Amino acid sequence: MDLCTLIERNATFSPDKPAIHFEGATLSYSVFNQRIEQVARALKSQLGVDRGDRVAILSLNRPDYLVLLYACARLGAILVPLNWRLAVAEQLFILSDAAAKVLVVEHAFEALLPALAEQLPGIFVVGFDYAPLGGSKWDDLVERGRGDGRSLHTDLSRPLLIVYTSGTTGRPKGAVLRQEALLWNGVMSQHMHGLTSADHVLTVLPLFHVGGLNIQTTPALHQGATVTIHPRFTPEATLAAFEHDRPTLAVLVPATIQALTDHPGWPTTDLSSLKAISTGSTMVPRHLTDRFAERGISVLQVYGSTETCPIAIYTRLGGDLARESSSGLPGLCCEATILDDAGNELPPGTPGEIAVRGPNLFSEYWGNQEATYEALRNDWYHTGDVGHRDVDGYFWVHDRKKNLIISGGENVYPAEVERVLLEHPDVAECAVVGRRDPRWDEVPIAYVIRRSGARIEAEALQAHVQSQLARFKVPREIIFTEELPRTALGKIQHFMLKQHDARSSQERDGH
Repeated sequence: MDLCTLIERNATFSPDKPAIHFEGATLSYSVFNQRIEQVARALKSQLGVDRGDRVAILSLNRPDYLVLLYACARLGAILVPLNWRLAVAEQLFILSDAAAKVLVVEHAFEALLPALAEQLPGIFVVGFDYAPLGGSKWDDLVERGRGDGRSLHTDLSRPLLIVYTSGTTGRPKGAVLRQEALLWNGVMSQHMHGLTSADHVLTVLPLFHVGGLNIQTTPALHQGATVTIHPRFTPEATLAAFEHDRPTLAVLVPATIQALTDHPGWPTTDLSSLKAISTGSTMVPRHLTDRFAERGISVLQVYGSTETCPIAIYTRLGGDLARESSSGLPGLCCEATILDDAGNELPPGTPGEIAVRGPNLFSEYWGNQEATYEALRNDWYHTGDVGHRDVDGYFWVHDRKKNLIISGGENVYPAEVERVLLEHPDVAECAVVGRRDPRWDEVPIAYVIRRSGARIEAEALQAHVQSQLARFKVPREIIFTEELPRTALGKIQHFMLKQHDARSSQERDGH
């Protein structure tokens, strides 16, 4: 049995059931399953793709993104999703590091191809919606597929995904996820969302990230539910889908919640089909989740990372949602704990590093034994996130361990300061980082995006923070800006702000 067997069985049970809606077209489970078999045959017979080979994809969301995933599962091959927001040099590094055999690319991203031909000429290129020079068009390749699209040596223990993490320093690392990780992740999603074949999931987050791919999308397909895919997120299309497509579930991150609920159409959009939305990826401001809660929609928190596939800790539909800002309990199929720097388990209420153990974990960082050993110790994945749990086992995430600011011997968690800043009505978004200081070692500074029309000054915001937090936590400087650097899921990249501030400080000092 491989992961693709779940699609095959759903096609047997409910052949005419809609599996995927996309831009007015529908793939039933029967057609979806047939398409997977066609693609697996084509990859094997035309391109020689077999067990362990890496197939990269650079595309917006589309049904064949998921077809390719399950075709790789059937062959025992490994899919390497590429973030289309990355620079060409970053994409080339990933293709080289993963030693990709094939790249399937959308025409919109062909700017990569000249450099690819020069630096990695051995990679065969397939164009989703066009015929690239020296390559093949996707539909033509699939049409020529012959023979058996299966591998005799594939099972759930085989790697299926290499997903590259953004990384705070140096090069990104490729987290290897086995087929069984997606299977157990799916079981936890079903538990978290009360997900059944009667559900309808709306997917607007990018499928190149495990959040868009695995929080709801693949679990829904394993369960025989229906998935509506958007190429990419826009508030207009998402609000229209809520009203006209009538989904029951969706995953949103804070940046997309902000865009949706600030949209003029938000107050009048019919949300009555939604039983819940899920959110996470970073600290989620209460005022954003309240906007859904005020409309009668349950907001579920999920905590995890690329390395956990990503579901690890969550609040459950029908469960206790009253513990403010809690990420919830360890998932149905995994464990979580809080450790000190020596690896000892800490008691409830004591902050430490969050660690996760279970069958949903990544198996290694591709070709990077040192990083694997550092992250995976005694079967526990050391997340690098600081948090605590209460006596009932509920978890709260404080911040990234590397974001911690130590000022005069006192710990300052940027997320705590950001929470207070976001409570001010004139603050739309913010990020707090540490700056080197000769007296205090480090001091916090804040980058702030004002709300439209707001004229708040730095001194007033500093006074606002000081009214709620200790003086050493008050940002030494507040820098107003128009945008903040983000990952694909909208998570603010604090390390980039810290690097920018360090360069600015050097320039101010004349170095």
